[in-house]
Parts: sequence; C-alpha cells; structure tokens
Amino acid sequence: MTADALPESSLVSPAASVSELIEITPATHPVDIDLVYATPNNLAGRPVYAQARCALRPQAAACLLKAALAAQRAGYRLRVFDAYRPPRAQQIFWALCPDPRYIADANLGSNHTRGVAVDVTLLDEKGAALDMGTGFDAMEDRSHHDRNDLAAGVQRNRCLLLGIMLRAGFRSINTEWWHYELPDSRSYALLDDPIVTAVAK
Repeated sequence: MTADALPESSLVSPAASVSELIEITPATHPVDIDLVYATPNNLAGRPVYAQARCALRPQAAACLLKAALAAQRAGYRLRVFDAYRPPRAQQIFWALCPDPRYIADANLGSNHTRGVAVDVTLLDEKGAALDMGTGFDAMEDRSHHDRNDLAAGVQRNRCLLLGIMLRAGFRSINTEWWHYELPDSRSYALLDDPIVTAVAK
C-alpha cells in the first residue's frame, strides 16, 4: 500500500477502464501468485476481493516481467501478494487502518488502484519465502527500509529484492519493504476495473 495519491476527481468510470489492465498469470509471468486479499489471511480477516485475479497496467506488467526474469536468473522466484486494487477495497482497508504511512486515504486513492503498484517478496529454489524481517502488511517500523535493527540475513534479502525491482523499473517507498510502483505512478488515473471487484459488506 502507498500513501501517494491524487484527488478523487482523478477517478474514471468503470466503462472507461475496462481495457486498461492485463491479467498476470504464471503463464504470462514466471511468478507465484498469492493474492492474500482474496483469502481470509489479511488485515481485514476475511476475503476482500471477489476474484483471485492479479492485474496491472501494461507498463507495470512489463516491469514485473523484467523483475521476474531477473529473480529467476539468480535462482529465485517472485511471489505477488497484491497488484490492482479496486476502490471499494481501498475504502475497507482505510476504515480498518487510517494511517497514511501504510494505507492511502480512500478518498484520494492508492497507486494500487491506478494499476501501477505491486506487493512482492522472493522465494528460494525450494519455494520458501525469504526472511524479510516482518510478514507482508506488517504495519510497523520494522517494515521500513533502512532499518539498523534487523539481522544481516534480513538486510541481504531486502537488498536483493530492492535491487531486482529497481533494476526492472520500479521504485520503492520508505515504509513497506514489499511495495513497488512505477516512478510516475501519480500520472495514471485511478481505475474501477471489473477484472477485480471487492466483496460487498
């Protein structure tokens, strides 16, 4: 999640955004997809996405492919936790944790909702997740980059992920080791694309 945002007026209608995103699958990208918000294992404690579908704008999808191939060359595999996020899901998360360090104000919008942000980690050759010091979506200081209180192995793993993602064309944010987005994220309009919808509640 990210606090970078544009005014709500940047929202586009669902009809205008139908063709904006492409689906990410293991057939199109050598990645492991674990969309936690389509399961109960997330900060909401219930499924938030009605579909376990991973999607990004083509520009972000191209960068993700570069990152996945780079990880593969080094003997690792990217795991994707989240990509495009519908506006209703952002409202749910903001209501649960209205902290702009970790979650963008739903009234302003998230770069995930622009389809240009992705949450990832690295798996080793046996499919085990590398130790990053915290779990995904840990809303705490230890999730921030440039920590001095983490073990050397954790630092190394975070630096490895950071290097792969930056080299592929993404940028990081300070507060979440797992979050990466296009450098010009705010130039993209917010989307309400039916490829992924939120569970109503």
